Amino acid sequence: MLDDLKLIHKRDAQDALGVAEKQWQQLAHDYNVKLPELTGITNIVLAGMGGSSLPGVFLRSWPGTRVPFEIVRDYNVPDYVNEHTLFISSSYSGNTEETLTALHEAESRQARIVVLSAGGKLTEHAKTKNHPLFLIPSGIQPRMSSFYFLTAFIQILEPLGLIDKGKRAELETAAKWLKDQTASWQADVPTTKNPAKRLALELFGKSVVVYSGPKLFPVANKWKICMNENAKNVAWTNQYPEFNHNEFIGWSSHPTQKPYAVVEIRSNLEHERIQKRFEVTERLLSGLRPAPEVVTPKGKTLLEQLLWTSNFGDYVSLYVALLNGLNPTPVDLVEKLKVLLNQ
Repeated sequence: MLDDLKLIHKRDAQDALGVAEKQWQQLAHDYNVKLPELTGITNIVLAGMGGSSLPGVFLRSWPGTRVPFEIVRDYNVPDYVNEHTLFISSSYSGNTEETLTALHEAESRQARIVVLSAGGKLTEHAKTKNHPLFLIPSGIQPRMSSFYFLTAFIQILEPLGLIDKGKRAELETAAKWLKDQTASWQADVPTTKNPAKRLALELFGKSVVVYSGPKLFPVANKWKICMNENAKNVAWTNQYPEFNHNEFIGWSSHPTQKPYAVVEIRSNLEHERIQKRFEVTERLLSGLRPAPEVVTPKGKTLLEQLLWTSNFGDYVSLYVALLNGLNPTPVDLVEKLKVLLNQ
């Protein structure tokens, strides 16, 4: 079925596969926003939900920040937010109620505000309040615009000296590298030669569990979200070594029948003890859980491995959606939820 291009185009009516193919271009997008002089920043808070906060998780792994950084997925902001806080308000739709509420609270605390959005109330508010606005290109789903957001974060933080210099250039170089890496994942590449299609076939019909070490956890988290929203498939995620302190035991007994598929993202850049934990855990759980599908990230640098694994996961989840007989783009239930919440 995954080699039937006519059927693929029919089910993928909004061309999500085409969006995935061009994601590398997002990494070189120039927002051309001149930031005001912001000095005395002692912490960073990013407020966002779902796909609008997802790229913020990348910042913890790459490139890291020079001051404490927290992601808020809530209506309220931390008590420490004040005039020394850089507050990044992030909502693709611009209408996310949690993010808008948190923004108003941050403003009342005199935080320094920067806005990321593709439109909606948040964009209008930013213009009214004269907050720096990074306008995300519209027309795709938030989860498929992660690299737009990541690029915006770098273009905010590097000029302010809150990350090391040269990260924007590193991102643009990695974009060109990523473009060449995706060739074997395209729809016109047959399953026998397409690793994304082959893995999708292994995951099809099962609940998907994605594990990684801390460095690659941003993409494990993205795999989980894309399995949920692209494939409309139950999935969850966790990371080593925390896994070994609780969830590890959960696999040892009930339920005795386990209709799951386990994906392990094993990077050679993780701590050597993390790498050993994967190996020892696999031996101890042999016969107690499905044998893991091991994804070995390509790339010499942490950034390359994050980007490669993220984009690969997009393709895998899109192919699972097609196997499920679904259009991967719409998230109708989320839209119904928003309507009912406003009644």
